[in-house]
Amino acid sequence: MMDAATIVRLENRHGSGAYGKRPTALVKGQGLYVWDANGNRYLDATSGQGVAALGHCHPAVVAAIQAQASQLITAQESFYNDRRAELYPLLASLTPGDLDQFFLCNSGAEAIEGALKVAMLLTGRAGVVAAKRSFHGRTTGALSMTWTQKYRKPFMGWLPAATHVAYNDIAAAHAAITDATAAVVVEPVQGEGGVHPASPAYLQALRQRCDETGAMLVVDEIQTGFGRTGSMFGFEKARILPDIIALGKALAGGLPMGAVGWRSAHGQIPRASHGSTFGGNPLACAAAIAALRAIHELRLPDHASQTGAWMMDELRAANLRGAREVRGRGLMIGIELRGRVTPTLKALQERGILALPAGATTLRLLPPLIITRDELAIVRDAITEALGQAG
Repeated sequence: MMDAATIVRLENRHGSGAYGKRPTALVKGQGLYVWDANGNRYLDATSGQGVAALGHCHPAVVAAIQAQASQLITAQESFYNDRRAELYPLLASLTPGDLDQFFLCNSGAEAIEGALKVAMLLTGRAGVVAAKRSFHGRTTGALSMTWTQKYRKPFMGWLPAATHVAYNDIAAAHAAITDATAAVVVEPVQGEGGVHPASPAYLQALRQRCDETGAMLVVDEIQTGFGRTGSMFGFEKARILPDIIALGKALAGGLPMGAVGWRSAHGQIPRASHGSTFGGNPLACAAAIAALRAIHELRLPDHASQTGAWMMDELRAANLRGAREVRGRGLMIGIELRGRVTPTLKALQERGILALPAGATTLRLLPPLIITRDELAIVRDAITEALGQAG
């Protein structure tokens, strides 16, 4: 095994420079925990940016990958495949209504790109409405809808046009969505934008306005999907049915995978209008089948709802001196701080906890959905030490 200094040196020498990195080299993961090259153990309250919903190296996912790797790793979509044929109905059984038409890809950003193309193909329109504070990815189409200026500014003038309106503002959304709109794209809980949940009334109003204008309601479930917010999908709390959903992160238990799902009432898209060499490959499909079955059988959406509510109550009761607000849904939790988040992230890592930012001043927790109250109490105590308690 390489030592930490060698890993850092080689990545810095040959990497793109696109990523701001912590000076920590992770080399092993098991369940809730990861280890660095120096042997230090951390409770991973990031779950690899929301990917490891089942924890790291879940036995069912590992076994599925090992078995499929010795059978068939790749089979492009110009051929049929048994693992794909098994995954499609499993996905359809988890999505409500007739959200049962899918395009398989390799990431959340690709899912957003695909969702935009599906919306444009189904409506024959080009207009896109998204929310301020949104984050949908960094590929060109996704970036046009991502609000954060530091991501968009270097590419302004090259991006497709998108209209941004205030999140949870029903009147602004009503005015922006017209009969020229192809897609209205929204996160049920804004992740990168500060962990802000959408109100049910807001999502219901978007659904109604899309029905009135013929626009497609696209819900970005990349971070919220598969139990993270306490239901299988974040939009379900509003009792609506989107036209299109974008999926990723937790979909394949840690392997790169994304998917676009849409209502079969809208029909299929034209042949050759989209494609992906690696999308729907048997290895990723096998991992996804194992991961989705485990999430369902372990009832992790219910577990996330209960443990997440408990954790937020605990954090609010702690009366944290360095915090303004605790918000979120399920095990997607944001703590808005009175100062910048970076020192708190460092203080937590020194205490053996890995956490995420959500903007400059919000601490974000995305622990694996298998986490227990006892393990969340460890995170709570570390946060209390890092932020202090009000007098």
